[in-house]
Order: sequence, then structure tokens, then C-alpha cells
Amino acid sequence: MDFKSDAGIDSGSVISGGGGGRGGGLAVGGIGGVIIAIIAALLGFNPADVLGGGGGAQGPGAQQTQCRTGADVERDPECRWPAYMTSLNQYWSQTVNGYQKPTMRTFSGSVQTACGTASSQVGPFYCPGDQKIYVDTRFVGQLLQQLGTESSSAAEAYIVGHEFGHHIQNLTGVLAKSQDGKTGPTSNGVRVELQADCYAGVWFKWAAQNPDDIIENITQDDLNRIVDAARAVGDDHIQQQSGGGVHPDGWTHGSSKMRKYWLAKGFNSGDPNTCDTFSTDELGQ
Repeated sequence: MDFKSDAGIDSGSVISGGGGGRGGGLAVGGIGGVIIAIIAALLGFNPADVLGGGGGAQGPGAQQTQCRTGADVERDPECRWPAYMTSLNQYWSQTVNGYQKPTMRTFSGSVQTACGTASSQVGPFYCPGDQKIYVDTRFVGQLLQQLGTESSSAAEAYIVGHEFGHHIQNLTGVLAKSQDGKTGPTSNGVRVELQADCYAGVWFKWAAQNPDDIIENITQDDLNRIVDAARAVGDDHIQQQSGGGVHPDGWTHGSSKMRKYWLAKGFNSGDPNTCDTFSTDELGQ
């Protein structure tokens, strides 16, 4: 997976450091959100406590204005993050009526958001209150390794595409369905997460086929890494790694099989209309 050297990067799509104000709903987690929810179920605390309260905020953010084209990624690997966002914004802006662009905020250690203060251990997440995707870019690779898979640009793209999917759900009103607090393989929370996986697959198919997109040269190895990342963030896989056995009643994101199923469904169809996880009982269990 490469980045087209002469393609422009929207440097304003990523802000480094800092975070937003308080209030505005519970954050929707990606990888780390699964871990937090499972640990919460085992130890008996409220996962909202991890994403609430004040303190820990960093200083004001700064736009990554040094990232102008795909060629800058080779000079500065951090430019890959706005490159992902540039591609995602290009696709979804032409797909969703009334589209509003989200931004990504990168941070290190902890960050204050409109959903509260979060640490790196939460993993990448989306906050509907400020329409931002939050990523500790250094922690992502470490987290993927902890979950038994390799870090790669393709795996990162899947993670960002998934969190971006939550933004699309926020715009379409679907995201609110995940806030009922219920868990389990057929819960609304799991359906929301599987739909975000499907949306990530749809976008990646578009990026692979669009000659004008900044992402190019997507290989079978890249696709394998994306599927492996989806497997690694399955609830059952994470529960097994925690040593507590597999407990489907506590699932918040879906099993490895379910996540791979919906990622593949999105990629194979290339159509976001196939991602309606709420109108089917076939969730890929």
C-alpha cells in the first residue's frame, strides 16, 4: 500500500495535540474500547468512568501543515494520518447527503475531548460530541502487537476507516442506537460496530479501484493484514487473551468471525447500502 506522490493531502484534517471541551455524549471506541468494556465486565466498573471527568488535557493543537502531498509521507511518516483522512473524506463526501467533515486529533498519553478525558489505553475512538477521531499514533502499533497482529499502514487504514464509519453513523442518526448499554452478539452496540467495519470495507474497495485517490498499489498482503486486524479486535479473541474464557453476553463489538464477515461484505460489494446490520439476523456468527 502506497501513497500517490502527486496527490494532495488535506493537512487540516488532522490536528496534533490537545482536545475539545467536556460534554457531548459517550465516546465510541475502536480497538481499545473493546478492551475497556471487557475489563469493565470482568472487574465491575463503569467504562464511562474511563472516558469522563476533567484533567489530563494537553496544550492547544496544531495543524500538520507540513503534509502537502503523498510524497511527504516518505519524508515524514506522520503524514500518513492526514492521507488516510483525505481519502476517506473524498469518498464519503460524495456518498452522504449533507456531509460534514470530521477531523482527527492525534495525541500522546491523554487527551480531553467533548466526551471527557481519555488515555492512550482506550485506543482509537470517535467522539460524536465534537465529531473527532482520536488516535495516540504511537500507541496504535503497540496495541495491535498486544492483540497478536502486526502494525502496518493497511491495518491503520482499517482502524481509521472503522472510526470514520462511526462519524457516518453519527451523521445518519444510527450511532445513537449503540448507547442503550446492552451487550451481546445481537445487541445494537455490536450492530453499530459491525456496520462501521462494513463501511471501512466499502471505503477500502473504493480506494483500491479509484485511480485518482491518494492511496494506491493495494496488494493482497495489505488485504490480508486488514482481515487479520479485524480478527485481532474480535471480542472473543480479546476475551481469550485476557484469560477469562469466551463470554458472548459481554460482547460489545462482535466476534472475530463477525467482524471479518462484515468487513468482507463491505469490500466485496463496494456499496454502503449492503451495510445495514439492523435489518438482518445474519450477523456472521
